[in-house]
Amino acid sequence: LSMCSKLCYAIGGAPNQVAGSAASFFLQIYLLDIAHITPFHASLVLFIGKASGAVTDPVAGFFISKSRWTKIGRLMPWVLACTPFTIVSYFFMWYLPPFVSGRVAWYLTFHCLFQALTTLFQVPYSALTMFLSTDQKDRDSATAYRMTMEVLGTLIGAALQGQIVASAHVSPHCFVNPSVNTSDSWHGTASTPEPSDPVSHQAKVYMIAAGVIAGVYLLGIIVLFLGVKERDDPYALKSDRAIPFCKGLALTMKHGPYVKLTASFLLISTAVQLEQGNFVLFCTHGAGLRNHFQYLVVTILVSAVLSVPFWQKFLQKFGKKCAACGISWMIPFAVMLVTIPNLILAYFVAFVSGLSIAASLLLPWSMLPDVVDNFRLQNPHGKGHETIFYSSYVFFTKMSAGIGLGISAAALEFTGYKPGICRQSDNVILTLKLLIGAVPAILILLGLFILLFYPITEESRKETKLALEELR
Repeated sequence: LSMCSKLCYAIGGAPNQVAGSAASFFLQIYLLDIAHITPFHASLVLFIGKASGAVTDPVAGFFISKSRWTKIGRLMPWVLACTPFTIVSYFFMWYLPPFVSGRVAWYLTFHCLFQALTTLFQVPYSALTMFLSTDQKDRDSATAYRMTMEVLGTLIGAALQGQIVASAHVSPHCFVNPSVNTSDSWHGTASTPEPSDPVSHQAKVYMIAAGVIAGVYLLGIIVLFLGVKERDDPYALKSDRAIPFCKGLALTMKHGPYVKLTASFLLISTAVQLEQGNFVLFCTHGAGLRNHFQYLVVTILVSAVLSVPFWQKFLQKFGKKCAACGISWMIPFAVMLVTIPNLILAYFVAFVSGLSIAASLLLPWSMLPDVVDNFRLQNPHGKGHETIFYSSYVFFTKMSAGIGLGISAAALEFTGYKPGICRQSDNVILTLKLLIGAVPAILILLGLFILLFYPITEESRKETKLALEELR
């Protein structure tokens, strides 16, 4: 693969991450503090939205596996067709409707649409890795390019969103010294007025951010279409038959390497989603860093972008399972942050968290092609299984993330989170500390323990490569 092809492929995936990053870091606080819906309803929006995206994964995999080859490929038409609808649904997900009673239904509808449409983009786009080249090194290199650009897209999304909407969460009322302020307003009054119409300042800055990020989609999809050429299945013989979707799904669920990989990163991705979804809330309400949250988010993502090439070199030299140890680096520092909330420590924690997040993003997408190759070797006369693997993997990770975010928002409701006030109760702050520190730590450790039993080693990868070259 040429560097240009790998770069164009990587740029094509960035817009999805730009939008996903903005939603991961800011949607929960937007729903709570700008739209002023209750934490319980916010948990429904977050969970059902993620669940709708997860349910769309196997459905997308089914229809994509039935698709016929066209002049621009089998996967590329899906990527192109869903992009305009994705842009529209993303913009309206951040639009504040003038009515109040139906806001929950509004955000639920457009969040579900956005998650479902991004799935229709992500499944064929990620499966496209298998149709760029037959060489493992080429695919690993393309995956590294893709992860670098996707993490860069995550950085761009969080930075754009953070800088544009920061003024919506700042109020002079919240900087009054609580020891001097003896009135109950410190605890009971909203820090921002109720934005009851879409022309309020808070609503406008979020719509500006949504419009800017929606424009990034168009640029990314144009580069992907013009710079990437999809190839047909290089291993398939004319006599080979496509694996039926249901049968293929059953076979993937019985494939040991895939089950262990999915179970491990299901837990790890849930931990990362909890960190992302609650980090801004924790900085705002739990650590007294209301003025620094956007810079801390940028620090996390700059660290992640810069460390992806390091992890790519590391896994090439020491192996992919060994590189997984880097995911655990965030645990002690996150625990330190929730126990000793300090500005300097917060930036250091953000930097280390970026290293770990980069590893957690790169490794599963680098390991999944190895699993697909292993399956191909065991089922040499079937084809069309790639989208089944990718769609079911995304299904499980999205479902776990939806459950995690839904439970975290419900926990805030249970402990008495009040939208818009300057200082939350001690129970809410304790809950945020658990969601940032203890819960992700447990999930990461469980995920890494399962990964110990992942059977594909560097030696077995080389053997599979030789066997597939002979089959080809």
